[in-house]
Amino acid sequence: MAALCVLAATPAAAADRLILAFGDSLTAGYGLAPAQAFPTRLEAALRAGGTPVRVYNAGVSGDTTAAGRARLAWVLRGLKAKPDLAIVELGANDMLRGLNPVQTRANLDAILAEFSRRRIPVLLAGMRAAPNLGRRYAAAFEPIFPQLARKYRAALYPFFLDGVAGNRALLQADGMHPNPRGVAVVVRRILPGVRTALR
Repeated sequence: MAALCVLAATPAAAADRLILAFGDSLTAGYGLAPAQAFPTRLEAALRAGGTPVRVYNAGVSGDTTAAGRARLAWVLRGLKAKPDLAIVELGANDMLRGLNPVQTRANLDAILAEFSRRRIPVLLAGMRAAPNLGRRYAAAFEPIFPQLARKYRAALYPFFLDGVAGNRALLQADGMHPNPRGVAVVVRRILPGVRTALR
């Protein structure tokens, strides 16, 4: 009886919070072992800091914002629980293909609108344009992220590859995707924003 009373008085363990990492190859972990990918490393960092969380890897290599928009509803249907936070990391492939930023904006707008409709908080990860695309393209592309973050009152991480882009020591041989050391930098820099967005 005493044992039963103790059990009854012990609060149930808090359920893990769920983060949806929704993006392209930078999220998926292109060229890396699954344990080295951004979602796995982010989950480990959050848990090490005392936050019980599960980060679901919904990254697909090669995805444009249009492809992400097309699969979003399917991804959300496949989850067993409503995410406590979605990290949206899309746009790099639009930029690398030189797609019209008007289309990129429309697709990201629709993605954020769907999360807003479902009342799922978002941390939007921004992207910068490659220098070879010129100032005009950059001026149309780069403001998309802060402007949409303001529109939907989403948290903003201005540049997903901050501290990694252009540093060969932190990139794979293709010069675009982070290696394990690069992923560690991404996680370390985005971590405070993720923690704030989860509150």
